[in-house]
Amino acid sequence: MLANDKWIRVSPNGRYFVDQDGTPFFWLGDTLWELFREFTLEDAEVILENRKNKGFSAIQIMFTGVGDGTKPNIEGQTPWINNDPTAPNEAYFKRVDSIIDFARSNGLIIVPGVFHQLQVSIITPGNARNYARWISERYKDVPNIIWTMYPKAEQEYVPVLRELAAGLQEGDGGAHIITVHPDPSPASSSFIHNESWLAFNMIQPWRRPELIYQMVTDDYSLMPTKPTVMAEGGYEGLESEGLMTPLKIRKQAYWSYLAGGHHSYGHDDNYSSPSSWKSWINTPGSFHMRIYRKIITSCPEWWNWIPDQSVFASGVNSGINLNVACRSANSDWVLAYLSSSTTVSIRMDKIAEKTVQASWINPITGERTVIGNYENTGTQSFTTPRGWSDALLHLVAYSSK
Repeated sequence: MLANDKWIRVSPNGRYFVDQDGTPFFWLGDTLWELFREFTLEDAEVILENRKNKGFSAIQIMFTGVGDGTKPNIEGQTPWINNDPTAPNEAYFKRVDSIIDFARSNGLIIVPGVFHQLQVSIITPGNARNYARWISERYKDVPNIIWTMYPKAEQEYVPVLRELAAGLQEGDGGAHIITVHPDPSPASSSFIHNESWLAFNMIQPWRRPELIYQMVTDDYSLMPTKPTVMAEGGYEGLESEGLMTPLKIRKQAYWSYLAGGHHSYGHDDNYSSPSSWKSWINTPGSFHMRIYRKIITSCPEWWNWIPDQSVFASGVNSGINLNVACRSANSDWVLAYLSSSTTVSIRMDKIAEKTVQASWINPITGERTVIGNYENTGTQSFTTPRGWSDALLHLVAYSSK
């Protein structure tokens, strides 16, 4: 095994992810749907290195690319011979092997989609198990994989999902966890939360980022407890219903995490214009995701966070300007994301220690500025720094020792 190999599991409390040693795994996903089909190996490697350097940890890809699975890859190879999923094309999957292996050497998790609702006439309950078993057997010893599927969130898809899950588990002996990413419907929890093979949920608000906080909150309250990944929100660069700006990209990430979930980023051209990747691989929003990860993981035991909107005495706001907060399990820090230029009133007793140090964190640069020290009683008003479009307010238990 490689030194940075990771077999990902769900944590004992069902809230986050861990590797085989029990070390918390920070999920920062990217949607690179066409990476197996529309890119040369050389370009795919450059893209994956770029994502690794920006702090991304989980790469979401369609095994057969976007569509019904019949389109050939850049070398003219289709996934299946005669469009039959039970007759996989070795030449196609050898390229897939190479990309997964490169990702493995760089410590990246690959989240390949084995089924999409556009393939419902090709992958059926009758052949799904054999197809999934073949895929799973092929990668049973490859650690950096999490299986996923893309149905509509409707009961009619449950039979094929169950057959796919059974085949995946038979092929690798349950070595890899499984999730479901509804497309275009919003939440896997809405129709299969209680399936024993479903390790964690995914949501897809896409063009409605203002729904993220409530959707993650709804999943957070479900039993049995399972992590939720905001797997496909508004893409950076998307121009429908207003340009998806870097600010909106940041909002989605912090809404996901502070609601108790995990987050995936995406750029609109990753599927609409994959060949133009050099023009979108270094957009501002992708750099801001590196800062997002750095800020969150700088909080002690970031994996034991608790969403807590009662941090706000006033100023929560709503919709696209929603402000959100969480605190540590032992109440030694609070992190609040203020999604616009605003003033909020904070309950200082949310920090257990007598003295609280407050700081501003710039979500664009990650730079911190200490505001001052306060008693952990009553409420305190904070106004975002002049010229900032959004801000993070960090409260920590302070000791002068």
